Amino acid sequence: MYWISMFVSLLGSWVQSTAQSWLVFRLTQSAFLMGLVGFLSYLPVSLLSLAAGVYVDRSIKRNLLVMTQTMFALLALTLAFLVWTKTVQIWHVIAIAALNGFVLCFDAPARHSMIVELVGRQHLNNAIALNSAAFNSARILGPALAAVLIALIGTAGCFFVNAVSYLPVLAVLLRIKPFPAAERNGRATVLGDIRESFALIRGNRILLYLLGVAGLVSTFGVSYLVLMPIFAQGILNAGAIGLAYLMSASGLGALIGALNIARLKHDRSRLRVMHFSVIGFFLAAVLFSVSLNLLLSCAFLVLAGVGAAGSMSIVNAMLQTSVPDNHRGRIMGVFMTVFMGFIPFGSLLFGSLAQLFGAPSVIFFGGLISLAVYLPVARRFLAGESLLEAA
Repeated sequence: MYWISMFVSLLGSWVQSTAQSWLVFRLTQSAFLMGLVGFLSYLPVSLLSLAAGVYVDRSIKRNLLVMTQTMFALLALTLAFLVWTKTVQIWHVIAIAALNGFVLCFDAPARHSMIVELVGRQHLNNAIALNSAAFNSARILGPALAAVLIALIGTAGCFFVNAVSYLPVLAVLLRIKPFPAAERNGRATVLGDIRESFALIRGNRILLYLLGVAGLVSTFGVSYLVLMPIFAQGILNAGAIGLAYLMSASGLGALIGALNIARLKHDRSRLRVMHFSVIGFFLAAVLFSVSLNLLLSCAFLVLAGVGAAGSMSIVNAMLQTSVPDNHRGRIMGVFMTVFMGFIPFGSLLFGSLAQLFGAPSVIFFGGLISLAVYLPVARRFLAGESLLEAA
């Protein structure tokens, strides 16, 4: 019930994300402002996820998710009203995007760390694969649905659909029996808990490596998606339908990559698959940047999606199985900081550089530079047996 309802909610979120991207492009025609919206959407995650992770560990996660999902619904309803009344301005979109980012600081660590409460540690890897499959299935269907809805009911209708999509997950959450919060030292402070988690990470090479991969892939891998409207409209001349094709192609690849990890049973095979997934992602992104054909561009985005989602699903699963239960919320807060917290800076940088040099050049050289950074680090960590022993 939780999985199905969360899938419906995620589907609505991707409808809103695609419609919001299109709305910003139609309002401003500015690559920089598209990057700015992406920057402010994730800036709160950069600043607050560590403290939010401490709060998640101290909270009943079911109750926290009820609050965050309700706030997401109200924000979507507000944006729908502004667009429907034709009073929306770019600063409205920016403000709502920033508020969504603030709520996400608490929602994402709670959603990730609650999975183990529903299925137990023995099924955690497969549950994460299913969770990622739901997310990436929504990535496939959401943009395509958004393109249809934009044509039929406009962007306001898309935002209203997203608001309604939170009702099923709220109904299911209220039926789930709350799982008690982990027992903690009553004298522990937020800063003390954060220092404790950093000490845990510093003492484990595999955690350091996994978080480094997450930061690198997210900075490039998610940030370049904010430039998709430019490719759809300005380079491939495919309009809103082309944008839906591009986003859905990326989602299809991500679904394949996420489902692929369910068959991996050992850390050695997971690390190997993650390594080649990261390399494949950057290479596919570079090839996408030079494509002038919609079908070929979609094919490269499928490959990029396989690499990005496969590597990040493995990072997520290995992080959660490598830490004690009372650290899971905080470690997920750290993961959100490096995975999503670097996105605002990447979005702003990509938007600014695309304004100056063009989107294709930014993705082409960004992919090559990211690959040049990753390969020596990966070779250093994966060369010896010590990393595999630490895992």
